[in-house]
Amino acid sequence: MDSGNESILFYSPGVSTAAAGLFRLLPEIQVVELLLAISIFVAIHSLRKRGRQGLTSWPVLGMLPSLVLGVRKNVYEWLTGVLNHQGGTFTFCGPWFTSLQCVITADPRNLEHLLKVKFTNFPKGEYFRTSVQDLLGNGIFSADDETWRRQRKIASLEFHSAEFRSMTVQSLVELVHSRLLPVLAAAHDQRTPIDLQDVLLRLTFDNVCMIALGTDPGCLRPGLPEIPFAKAFEDATEATTMRFVMPTGVWKALRYLDLGSERWLRRSIEVVDEFAYEVIRARKEELSSSEQTRTARSDLLSVFTKLTDEDGRPYSDKFLRDVCVNFILAGRDTSSVALAWFFWLLNRHPKVEQSILSEIRKITEERGGEADGELVFKPEEVKRMDYLHAALSEALRLYPSVPADHKEVVEDDVFPDGTVLKKGTKVIYAVYAMGRMESIWGKDCGEYKPERWLKDGRFTSESAYKFAAFNGGPRLCLGKDFAYYQMKVVAASILHRYRVQVVEKHPVVPKMALTLYMKHGLRVTLCRRDEPEPAEKTKKNESQDPL
Repeated sequence: MDSGNESILFYSPGVSTAAAGLFRLLPEIQVVELLLAISIFVAIHSLRKRGRQGLTSWPVLGMLPSLVLGVRKNVYEWLTGVLNHQGGTFTFCGPWFTSLQCVITADPRNLEHLLKVKFTNFPKGEYFRTSVQDLLGNGIFSADDETWRRQRKIASLEFHSAEFRSMTVQSLVELVHSRLLPVLAAAHDQRTPIDLQDVLLRLTFDNVCMIALGTDPGCLRPGLPEIPFAKAFEDATEATTMRFVMPTGVWKALRYLDLGSERWLRRSIEVVDEFAYEVIRARKEELSSSEQTRTARSDLLSVFTKLTDEDGRPYSDKFLRDVCVNFILAGRDTSSVALAWFFWLLNRHPKVEQSILSEIRKITEERGGEADGELVFKPEEVKRMDYLHAALSEALRLYPSVPADHKEVVEDDVFPDGTVLKKGTKVIYAVYAMGRMESIWGKDCGEYKPERWLKDGRFTSESAYKFAAFNGGPRLCLGKDFAYYQMKVVAASILHRYRVQVVEKHPVVPKMALTLYMKHGLRVTLCRRDEPEPAEKTKKNESQDPL
């Protein structure tokens, strides 16, 4: 009976039709299973490669998904974690057929190799020049070879001249005492929070424009007016940064179609150029008139305007514009951004602040009787501020103004750590990550400790390939000494008069840009030194984490 039933069931017309349909579907089912198996294999293979390469590398997309996730958070901390896991160097593989392929390193041996030992084999490169060309042109920041060497030589001679040094010091004193301190006094009297990062950026922008262009844009005036040139310059810098996080073909297409960030960049550069070319025109007229004999200028624009190129012809307006824009970019952000992070760190480390105040107090007491409100620090006094110098260097170690920089390999090479570099490879050295590498700075690398820079109470510098905040080798920052002088004068002038308190719960995170801006600025309130300090401040700050 059972066997009979089975026969009837097997030969039933309905069952036969269903079975036939099932057999017809078998090839499709097998294809789906095969694709699923391949997907699982690729996923497992990609995840296994993560252990060797530092990030998961997917077919076609490469490591782009990991980069996107990193950018959505704190990309610098994310990159630091990857480099720590990989021993200081790893290769980033972007999507196929894109320019997002590079070697990223935070190894001091590799930095010395590319910045000094094999300097000529690691220029800025075509990729970097192409990305920044619209904003920076052929200025010193993006140029290579003879174009760079000529600008560097002229600027170096000027930076070390007595006239230039005197001009930079005088302009800084004027800005600090005629503008910065009155702006801070107004904020204090009105009992309103102020964005200290914005104030510092305005200060350094005015200062560097005086040095580079010989003109004062007036950003740091009462009321903090919006200056079109300054706003356009900041917007152009941010839009240029976007080119480094998208495939070259994408931003070039956006530029061609005049869309998105490229339209923003074009419009910003038009404003920058209009201002720069007007200053150049006026300066040429001034230098060609009899007025020039009575008012000799030491700014970089005037110096380059008086010179000629290798063919004996005056430099073009375009070249002069590129020179000035590059020096403004280099000089505007380094000091102001470093100072913003410095004041934020002091807010979390009151003992460091007290040590700085003790150093300043010792210097002022040696003067004898000068009124606090009129105190102007002298260059020799600023030079003696060793602990302040150390505290600023420690802030730059943890929060370097330029968090990463770029080079390109001319000929095949090998890094000291064994990393093979093929011709055309892009190399990024991660300055931010270097400050957080235990292998470089020890187990306390994550702590803010100015004492690590002091020996017998005197400041002791570190190798430029270990502390790369000012670059190293032939491209060592020309303005390093002035940047420290500027930061020390500004910091001492503020701290001597005010306690700077970060507004409670104000978010402080870095912004992804060429420079390590605070994404939301630095909102602070000011309290004069002769006013009572909030009772809970010290206890609360001491309980916070190391940074």
